[in-house]
Amino acid sequence: MSETAGYMRFFPYDQPYENQREAMDRIHNALTRGQNVLFEGACGTGKTLSSLVPALEVAREQDKTVVITTNVHQQMRQFVAEARAITREESIRAVVFKGKGSMCHIDVGYEECQTLRDNTRAVVDAEQDKQQLERRQRELLEESQDGDGGAADARSAVMDELESIEDRLDDLEDQNVCEYYRNNLTEDTEEFFGWLFEDVRTPDEIYDYAEQRQLCGYELLKEGIEGVDLVVCNYHHLLDATIREQFFRWLGRDPDDVIAVFDEAHNVEDAAREHATRTCSERTFESALDELAETDDPRAEDAVNALSAFHRALVETYEDSFGFGESAVQRAADNASGRGPRARERIGENWEDVPIANEGRRDDLTLEFLQRYSGRGIEADLEAAMKLGQELDEEYEEAYREGETATRTECQTLQAAAFVSAWMNEGAKEGLYPVVSVTRDAGTDEIYGRAELYSCLPRQVTGQLFEEVSATVLMSATLQPFDVTEDVLGLEKPVTMAYGLQFPADNRRTYAVETPPLFSSDRDDPAVQTDVTETIHDAVRMTPGNTLAFFPNYGEASRYAERLENRSERTVYLDEPGVAVEDLRQEFIADDDAVLCTSLWGTLAEGVSFDGEDARTVLVVGVPYPHLDDRAEAVQEAYDAAFEGTETGWRYAVEIPTVRKTRQALGRVIRSPEDIGVRALLDRRYSKQAKSDLGKYSVNSTFPHEQRQELLDIGSDKLKFAMRNFYGDHDCYGGDPPAP
Repeated sequence: MSETAGYMRFFPYDQPYENQREAMDRIHNALTRGQNVLFEGACGTGKTLSSLVPALEVAREQDKTVVITTNVHQQMRQFVAEARAITREESIRAVVFKGKGSMCHIDVGYEECQTLRDNTRAVVDAEQDKQQLERRQRELLEESQDGDGGAADARSAVMDELESIEDRLDDLEDQNVCEYYRNNLTEDTEEFFGWLFEDVRTPDEIYDYAEQRQLCGYELLKEGIEGVDLVVCNYHHLLDATIREQFFRWLGRDPDDVIAVFDEAHNVEDAAREHATRTCSERTFESALDELAETDDPRAEDAVNALSAFHRALVETYEDSFGFGESAVQRAADNASGRGPRARERIGENWEDVPIANEGRRDDLTLEFLQRYSGRGIEADLEAAMKLGQELDEEYEEAYREGETATRTECQTLQAAAFVSAWMNEGAKEGLYPVVSVTRDAGTDEIYGRAELYSCLPRQVTGQLFEEVSATVLMSATLQPFDVTEDVLGLEKPVTMAYGLQFPADNRRTYAVETPPLFSSDRDDPAVQTDVTETIHDAVRMTPGNTLAFFPNYGEASRYAERLENRSERTVYLDEPGVAVEDLRQEFIADDDAVLCTSLWGTLAEGVSFDGEDARTVLVVGVPYPHLDDRAEAVQEAYDAAFEGTETGWRYAVEIPTVRKTRQALGRVIRSPEDIGVRALLDRRYSKQAKSDLGKYSVNSTFPHEQRQELLDIGSDKLKFAMRNFYGDHDCYGGDPPAP
């Protein structure tokens, strides 16, 4: 690559890293050819600029727009910083886009906003028409007074039109409008756009600027993003097909005019699955039936036939799961497995699944629905419900538009009918898993349920996206194995590249510690707990600073935090589910002699940096497989079927994502060339030796080759000596090292 490579005009710093030079060159070539790129780079690779710089050059050459997207808030801030640095070197127009909900000044929903926007524009248009007509009638009056006979006739016609406009404005007076948006339409907003493109503005900055001037920043941003060079946004702007279509329209771009860059791309699989999943709550069905009871439309009876039968079937299905109506033998078996009447008492505020899928036939909810339904035909009744729902929705829209209601009512009949239609027509398709879930209302203590079509195959979402856009870069520290990422996301022959840590190898050690394998069946074994506790305690004691400890779940984190508190002189911090973690993180990094225990599936395992002395050592205790519920089984079966392999499902859906999470956790430390630290995996399944004596339970081979080479097998009793020597050799103790 030449120093004068065209894309270097967008590189904002003196010199790129050596691997960064190579990555930029390869990505530029791939994007020029319209290819997709899978780009794995460890911390320090400079992934963001390696992708963004060549993407901006290709976009400039081919008149395209670069969209860079993430689902990690901290990365959004990093993108803004990089984009600001680029604008200091080369003029680009860049915007940061967030959803309407986070930028609305009056806190209304999407449908209400749309109605308010239409109403406000209608009022402003009518007022402007009135002003123009008033000016014209004054001009014609002067002309008629000067003796122009034709002007008098023309003025009479204008006065008639003016009277009509005034009548229309009287009708519009009672309509709901948005004063912020009115100001957008009636005031000079050129100052806003000048300010917007002076720098790269964050959504918070846009919100504050607009609030001070009583403008709608969100609508102004939509107006201003057409033809920009770079947009920073959230995943849902690209993964949700409906939002994506609108988003590209605001950009003034066809899909083929967009180069998409996905950050933390190992998360795209789960995010795509979430966007494709459909749900409908029991509460929605109840509201729909109440809605239908209040209309005298003859189609309401047909709609009730279908929706009430599905509602009753939903309730009956989850009630059956609690064990009522079963034989004594079956109830005993259910109670032994945690279900049955006592299971009802344990339902909390989180949704809990009720498995309903069956092998070789439709699910329990569908069968119950078919048994309960009576009418002229499900398809005909649902069609009647859909048409009635659409008309009711239009009536609600009109009522809100005319100011007859303070809020925009959502048509529950339309939502329920659309869901049941999808359930019946698509519920048996490959890759969709039907499930019922239950929860407890915190206010009323009532249990209620929902039906869900869970999407197992994310490529049904992402495959279409990758086909539509010009090219894509998916970047992450943990994308390997690339063939699996290709299969899961539906990529066709992407360009692949991987770069390991660029920092001095002597500044770090990565150990596979041969503590007992923490199989779930062994976690309560006192001997296993003692061995693991001793090893963690040794690692914490030998760390000259803070230690991060990741566990398979919050329960294990709590268990070992308590055991460490009983014997460690270090401060022990415990991250708990449902508790905001940033304050805890700040307390931890302000300490210099502490250990933080958390779940590897929590928010601290990725997208969060512990730089310098914020944390010296990171421990991953156990192989943190996720809870293998029926959904996870369904994903495995879908992958087995889609990729025709008996072990493919386990590898694609469980083992590889688990090792990726482990690798993400290891990456929380060693964030710069100056950082010195230890990364340790506490579980014999990580060791090279495990393959010979643990067979299929070994996970060592799931790591990329370069990381496997760096993993050093070590006995649990030897870890303290190895860490003492390592940190001592780097003069990290600031005095005598601790005794082994």
